[in-house]
Amino acid sequence: MLYDYLIVGAGLYGAVFAHEAAKAGKKCLVVEKRPHIAGNIYTEDVDGIHVHRYGAHIFHTSNEEVWNYVNQFARFNNYINSPVAVYHDELYNLPFNMNTFSKLWNIKTPAEAKAIIQSQIEKLNITEPKNLEEQALSLVGPDVYFKLIKEYTEKQWGRDCKELPAFIIRRLPLRFTYDNNYFNDRYQGIPEEGYTAMVQEMLKDAEVLLNTDYFEFIKGHAGIAKKTIYTGNIDAFFNFCYGPLAYRSVRFETERIDDCDNYQGNAVVNYTSHEQPFTRIIEHKHFNFGKQPFTIISREYSAEWKPGMEPYYPVNDATNAELYAKYKALADQRDDVIFGGRLGAYKYYDMDKVIAEALNFAAQEL
Repeated sequence: MLYDYLIVGAGLYGAVFAHEAAKAGKKCLVVEKRPHIAGNIYTEDVDGIHVHRYGAHIFHTSNEEVWNYVNQFARFNNYINSPVAVYHDELYNLPFNMNTFSKLWNIKTPAEAKAIIQSQIEKLNITEPKNLEEQALSLVGPDVYFKLIKEYTEKQWGRDCKELPAFIIRRLPLRFTYDNNYFNDRYQGIPEEGYTAMVQEMLKDAEVLLNTDYFEFIKGHAGIAKKTIYTGNIDAFFNFCYGPLAYRSVRFETERIDDCDNYQGNAVVNYTSHEQPFTRIIEHKHFNFGKQPFTIISREYSAEWKPGMEPYYPVNDATNAELYAKYKALADQRDDVIFGGRLGAYKYYDMDKVIAEALNFAAQEL
């Protein structure tokens, strides 16, 4: 059979395009190298708990069109992301808000908090930040930086903050209200039946092959589709001809605890000191307000990416931007292949941005 589109990757970008193409009467074949659909937002149902196998994913957007779009495929709950941070034996609310500042300095009013932060910043007299550490200090001062940013960031990136470029932190939002809602977006929640069920609904009119590596598959199926939508690593598509792009990866240790129904009292707890090697612990049941008599947690460890590992976060420094530009130039020469999604565009996207990109492309293409 000749398909209109061969879609490489059953994550959000590929699933949205597959749905839109099917609506337009197109035949789509989706090939996915993993044994499951939904990419990194894959959730596995373990006795009623939707386990986020590739880290916490909280859907949030201010784009009403995107919000209405996803609600075609899933019923969302009213989960609000309100993480907390542990620094040694101290616990703080995130994002940085009046609850954080009250705990830090035993104060009550926004005026007091602003005065302390401004005083700390002025004493440093950093006019042109040379690295991430100086940039962060110039934005929030040393108290917030050393307890809640420095060591957590070093665990995330595997590098000293003085070695990281300043532009990684362009701004650090400070809220002078007692509001623990991490996101400012109007719409927020998590699918009640999990993300996998949502993506499955998107893909219901497409043919899907799991455990299928595109590069092996295409050797025996050249010309199977008129056009390819490729959402994998752009450098891998071109056989790393300019060398591999850099990513950060994440390793998970997931544990079921049968004699505990509530391990940490919150879905997301960040560990901001080097005392713990992991960056955070996710307790999955709290995303859906679970009442199960047991719980499941995942510890997240940031890691340097190597070929064969799952890439998570592109390292968008000057060197990799230059390298990506070379691959993008090659991609632009291909009118039979479209590169999209987080890996195809070498860009960190929130879920709503991936969906918006896929919808925009589908509108042009179809």
